[in-house]
Amino acid sequence: MSYEITGKLVARFDVVQRTETFKTREFVIEKSEEIGGRTITNYVKFQCVQDKTAMPDRFTIGETVKVQFNIKGTKWVKDGKENYITNLDAWRMESAKLSDMNATAGNYIPDAPATDTIADDLPF
Repeated sequence: MSYEITGKLVARFDVVQRTETFKTREFVIEKSEEIGGRTITNYVKFQCVQDKTAMPDRFTIGETVKVQFNIKGTKWVKDGKENYITNLDAWRMESAKLSDMNATAGNYIPDAPATDTIADDLPF
């Protein structure tokens, strides 16, 4: 499942080398919304892995970004007790300004050609 959210980049953490071949990095965005006349602010922490760990470096703290991510859950048993963890795995980040420009450009529909300019000499 793929999701997306837009918010302000407020934290970017160091890359963590988990094993010899696996690395992760976390970052946080701030998302505010009006609910019942009150502003509710949430801080959403994402994880990126492997070649995606450099992704947050392209953006400055305070910049509004759009993050596309997957939700992943893991279960493990330790000392006979089940444990669960949920990760928001970011796989794409872009500037919200760029995203808005692309959306606007994507809504452009060129004028259709006039029908009288099409030659009617088709053999069928």
